[in-house]
Amino acid sequence: MKLFSFLVCIFGFRAFAQQPARYLLKADRLFDGEQMHTGWSVSVIGNRIDSVGIINVVPSGAKVITMPGTTLMPGMIEGHSHLFLHPYNETPWDEQVLKESRTERNARAVIHAHATLMAGFTTVRDLGTEGSFYDDAELKKIIAKGLVAGPRIIASTKAIVARGTYGPKSDNPDWDYPQGAAEVGNVAEMVTEVRTQIAKGADVIKIYADYGGGKNRETIPSFTINEMAAAVEIAAGSGRQVVVHASSPEGMRRAVMAGVKTIEHGDKGTAAVFALMKQKDVALCPTISAGEAVAAYRAAEKGIAIDSTRIREKIKSFRLALDAGVTICMGGDAGVFAHGDNAREMVAMARLGMTPLNVLRSATSVNANIFGYGNEFGTIKKGMLADVIVIIGDPSVNISAVEKVSLVMKNGMIYKGDR
Repeated sequence: MKLFSFLVCIFGFRAFAQQPARYLLKADRLFDGEQMHTGWSVSVIGNRIDSVGIINVVPSGAKVITMPGTTLMPGMIEGHSHLFLHPYNETPWDEQVLKESRTERNARAVIHAHATLMAGFTTVRDLGTEGSFYDDAELKKIIAKGLVAGPRIIASTKAIVARGTYGPKSDNPDWDYPQGAAEVGNVAEMVTEVRTQIAKGADVIKIYADYGGGKNRETIPSFTINEMAAAVEIAAGSGRQVVVHASSPEGMRRAVMAGVKTIEHGDKGTAAVFALMKQKDVALCPTISAGEAVAAYRAAEKGIAIDSTRIREKIKSFRLALDAGVTICMGGDAGVFAHGDNAREMVAMARLGMTPLNVLRSATSVNANIFGYGNEFGTIKKGMLADVIVIIGDPSVNISAVEKVSLVMKNGMIYKGDR
């Protein structure tokens, strides 16, 4: 006891009991994940939100950060990202998978994670490492340890495809190229692969319900309902979701009937399919920005005008989903385009018919609830993890304001802005 007292005198009590950081963040308005409130502030102790509302008394020991002309809101959630990819106009997908070493791809992923966090996205759902094995689950651990700065990762590891449908493709049948996802051929293999990915650190299971498996490599359904349902059953037993890449009406229908949680893309979705999604409470992650980016890349490569056919399909399906009342997640397929430019998807969603307030909800509370994390983050209320960002302007009036992030706090630590 005497030694303890002596050391306290020399070094101070903080050497033995580090006090959690305290902040009072004040802006013109606060979006709590559901509604916009004028004059509200948020108090943070450690990694949790302590109070939110009109706070007239500064909490003891809190650092006050006042930011006029701004909006406080929850850290945004990127619903569809590929941290191990970079824009296809820099390096085509096939070459990234076949020619870039895992060392390079991991180095890029660290840079991508940092850019994503600095853009105000404190959580990402990484939906496939595209040939980089289970490295997103490992990157998640490295970020959690504080070795590098990045968003909280919801990892899917390899993703799952039907044998022979994915890529890279070889024109020589005697050669099999390394694949960008795990291949399975029946229910038993599906079950084994799901269990393997869970063991390797997957938080969510991603399946390709359709892909270019037709005679002319056109998109066709690649799994039966029973095959996908087996994955759903195994994943659900461990508290995990199954999400599905699907763009054809039949691929989407089979996925919905199998019990998946979200449909990614849904480019050719019909009114009937979206009505089924609404009935079964399956959400859509539309990835508008990826479609627009790919169309622009192809046009630039060929020196021609952008082919708007696929973009028109995307616009039509998105609006059909809105009309059907389908829950819309925010996810742009970052990696197809630059990481850190994630908010472009939110701007596109508003351009195609969503109100700015609903877009903000999609990127915060809706994504958190749909992905199964609504009790941890996605809203600003007492007891939640302190993921808070500051936007210059009012994004409920002009959604493009979300591209102007001046402060980023994740888990109670400030990574960007006034420390």
